[in-house]
Amino acid sequence: MIHRALKVVRQFHELKQNELAEQLDISKSYLSEIETGKKPASLELLNKYSKVFDIPVSSLIFFSENIGKEQLSSSKFKKVVALKIVNVMEWFIAKNEKQQIKA
Repeated sequence: MIHRALKVVRQFHELKQNELAEQLDISKSYLSEIETGKKPASLELLNKYSKVFDIPVSSLIFFSENIGKEQLSSSKFKKVVALKIVNVMEWFIAKNEKQQIKA
């Protein structure tokens, strides 16, 4: 589920949708549709994410292939690891948001 990974990457870097949309040269509404899974992320867009966040496209593809998809044997292990990474990143984002509210 690449849309979830892309959203987490944006949140992890503390960017708002409109800020990232500007950097990616797309509209905020289009970014929102991508992050909710309503529109697919193109390879061109993944390349833009790669440049903006200095993350290899292969890492983004890894999330895409392994999050939320049932696979067999060693692939199932990769899915579990990818999901754990995303969960830790989401926890970190939530923790930072709580700290910002207290400040």
